[in-house]
Amino acid sequence: MQSPVRSGFAVPSAPPQRNRRARWKDGRLVLGVLLVAITALAGAKLLSSADDTTTIWAADRDLPAGTKLTSGDLTTVRVRFTSSDAAGQYVAADANLQGLVVVRAVKAGEFVPRQAAVTQTDNDRTELPLAIATGRLPTDTAAGDQVDIWVVPKDTAQPARKLWETVRVSQVDAVKGVSGGSARRQVLIGLDPADLPKLPAALAAMSAGEPVLVRRGR
Repeated sequence: MQSPVRSGFAVPSAPPQRNRRARWKDGRLVLGVLLVAITALAGAKLLSSADDTTTIWAADRDLPAGTKLTSGDLTTVRVRFTSSDAAGQYVAADANLQGLVVVRAVKAGEFVPRQAAVTQTDNDRTELPLAIATGRLPTDTAAGDQVDIWVVPKDTAQPARKLWETVRVSQVDAVKGVSGGSARRQVLIGLDPADLPKLPAALAAMSAGEPVLVRRGR
């Protein structure tokens, strides 16, 4: 009877597969959790930015200058602005409209600029028409801008003088023809009662010089 041959080396056993498969499954689980978390964060950010809009007033019909604003003249619109400064240039939907008057015509569908909607007191200002050479005012001067008015004498030996400080532009017309070799723009300036005593001297100064508008920060 033969005995089984014994070797000094044991037959290698098959490597356990269960733990390896478990570790592989754990890796997939961790990866899945990370993907779910990233997706949730991205979705939350998208939802928060989707409503990053500001509600403002827009004209529901054509509003001529002098119209007293009411909610019946307006409609609300939601707009995504690039900055808070840009949004602040228009009348917010939660603003108090009582006593506001538009100082320039606002077309139907146009956002209502804050500078075009002023109080009745501001609207009651005396308007002074000025013919300004195109090189003596900012090219984008618009109704509602705050400006200082200077006069530059024709006599170059005389210094420039400031006539009024921080007065409101009520209206700016397009370039009107040519006068004295330069195109001019018709500008209406709103003067407060306190500004009126300076008017005679200012008119005399402008008759001997050129008015200049220096705009204050918007």
